[in-house]
Amino acid sequence: MSEIDLFSPVTIGDLKLSNRMVMAPMTRNRAAEGCVPQDINATYYAQRASAGLIITEASQVSEEGIGYPATPGIHNEEQVAGWKKITSAVHNNDGKIFIQLWFCGRISHPDLLPGNQTPVAPSAIQPEGEAITFEGMKPFVMPRALETSEMADIVQQYKKAAQMAKDAGFDGIEVHAANGYLLDQFLRDGSNVRTDEYGGSPENRMRMLNEVLDAVSEVWPENVGVRLSPENSFNSMSDSEPKAHFSYFIEQLNRRKLAYLHVLEGDMMTQSRTLDYRALRDLYDGIYIANCGYDLERGQSSIADGDSDLVAYGVPFLANPDLVHRFKNGLPLNEADQATFYGGDETGYTDYPFA
Repeated sequence: MSEIDLFSPVTIGDLKLSNRMVMAPMTRNRAAEGCVPQDINATYYAQRASAGLIITEASQVSEEGIGYPATPGIHNEEQVAGWKKITSAVHNNDGKIFIQLWFCGRISHPDLLPGNQTPVAPSAIQPEGEAITFEGMKPFVMPRALETSEMADIVQQYKKAAQMAKDAGFDGIEVHAANGYLLDQFLRDGSNVRTDEYGGSPENRMRMLNEVLDAVSEVWPENVGVRLSPENSFNSMSDSEPKAHFSYFIEQLNRRKLAYLHVLEGDMMTQSRTLDYRALRDLYDGIYIANCGYDLERGQSSIADGDSDLVAYGVPFLANPDLVHRFKNGLPLNEADQATFYGGDETGYTDYPFA
């Protein structure tokens, strides 16, 4: 057992964090028209700046990457200006903040995309379920399989977004390769049946993620994190051998100078964990962030036992802007209002009381 706990400082990339509690990325659907972050978003993030690190809600790298209404983007100057208000507000409260870069891929709908285009994916495999559109729920459509020649353009979209994140004042970026979105769709064989150099072997299925990481690392030599979700079935995802495949992916990530590896441990849909996440953690040589249903006790044990270096909290931070203070002092937590998770105004967003 280690004497290190959730409240111990830690260094990731070139940043020293005041504690090991991470505010997890959470989609809140409160961006203004044009996917532009607004003042209410700055208030929300500033309220939670006592987290050792904030990872923003997923933010699309292009118009083609959109998958939900009212989610922020990081691909034009108006969006950069909106994000500057947020990074300034967090920094003025002594916080650190990374932006999560996102391309939704097949988990989108023509109603959300420019010119009502068809969502793209590694393979033309239609996900089960429904997309959230401005007009309500609609069945997912059959996606269009990307041409090999199109990959380079998507990689450049990530690179441009990484530069815009730097211009907006972020401390770093997290590449979202989890939860059934485009990069995860490449990684898992339930959604990738390509026969070119982007499909087949684990090496080929990881090619897109590697190319994205190569590109964004030109902008951010340090302070790049990656998020993975080895067994999450959310967004109609599956893999034939998650243990073997994600062991390979994680071992390959050791070759990079990442700020951290952020892993969703288990399945959001079933709340089950079938993989040995300590074994996956032991494969990774760098900073490891654990995520999925942690409370104070489990978080402290995870840090003390060496199962993780930091722990990410979602709903607890959503409902408790001062979660660090509450955990540190054994104070009761606010109860989260699920009815206000997605979309709306300050209700259930910036009006949760501090202790």
